[in-house]
Amino acid sequence: MADITQVILERRPNGVPQASDFRLESTPLPTPGEGQILIKVHYLSLDPYLRGKISGRHMSGGVEPGSVMAGETVGEVVESHSPEFAVGDTVHSFSGWCSHAAVDASTARKVQSHGLPLSLALGALGMPGLTAYAGIKRLADIRANDTFLVSAASGPVGSVAAQIARLAGARTVGIVGSPQKSDWILDEARFDDAINYREEDLRDGIRRTCPDGVDVYFDAIGGDVLEAVCEQLALQARVILCGLLAQYNSKERLMGPPPGLIIRARAHMHGLVVYDHEDLRAEMEAKNSAWIHSGDMAYNEDVADGLENAGEAFARQMSGKNFGKSIVRIS
Repeated sequence: MADITQVILERRPNGVPQASDFRLESTPLPTPGEGQILIKVHYLSLDPYLRGKISGRHMSGGVEPGSVMAGETVGEVVESHSPEFAVGDTVHSFSGWCSHAAVDASTARKVQSHGLPLSLALGALGMPGLTAYAGIKRLADIRANDTFLVSAASGPVGSVAAQIARLAGARTVGIVGSPQKSDWILDEARFDDAINYREEDLRDGIRRTCPDGVDVYFDAIGGDVLEAVCEQLALQARVILCGLLAQYNSKERLMGPPPGLIIRARAHMHGLVVYDHEDLRAEMEAKNSAWIHSGDMAYNEDVADGLENAGEAFARQMSGKNFGKSIVRIS
């Protein structure tokens, strides 16, 4: 019987994950049971929320040391024991960091490429794209000439959210951490302005780019960044909270902004959990794919080749060294 490759969580990371926190192993090809499908994985998604899972404190559950690392994938059905799927179907699943996986058919869904690279099913047409789309369409209440500010602006959620906001008539500003990322959001994603917090004091940058206040803030970081933005909120501002990048590598719980900043601005804060908005998926895929085809939406991917490089790629992502949506190409 042929062997497959999978990545095991060796230990819970202490601080920023390291490649040594993971190990590669071979195991026999699984045999799918009744109601299951066998998937050959083509692409693996690396996402910041996985840091919470390997610490055992994510809302969707944890990953124990010695277990296969969790993760979303896109691949091809190579054996099916379900009437819902045929051999050759392209599917999304939570099969984890592995080259092949037998999964319950009820946990998989078919994927359409929309004439675009398949990897986008894990990015602008996947969970990040849905997070951005739902946040803008359901929570942000974008109005013409709003000033829209987003953190982690070159990432797959922030860049898509800002581009949808721009298409809705907002002026867009992004917070990034390198000149390369600043150039990309300005030149490719067509942001109106950028703040590189490594070259400019963050509060000064927010005041410079948002002199009349921030109408909508899309936050993936929390911590000091969220507090700095809240000091510059416009009246009736909307704040969408979708991530905690500032906290993922720390065992300490970070404090939020002083409540007085929210009260003074009469602001509205919304917690965004993407799983609450599955009903928007088809609409999101249709809109985002059309915008990409028309040139109205740009995307960028940070691709690593092979499962043997997944741990290092995840470590790069969690230290802010990735540029774009982090993907592992497996086959």
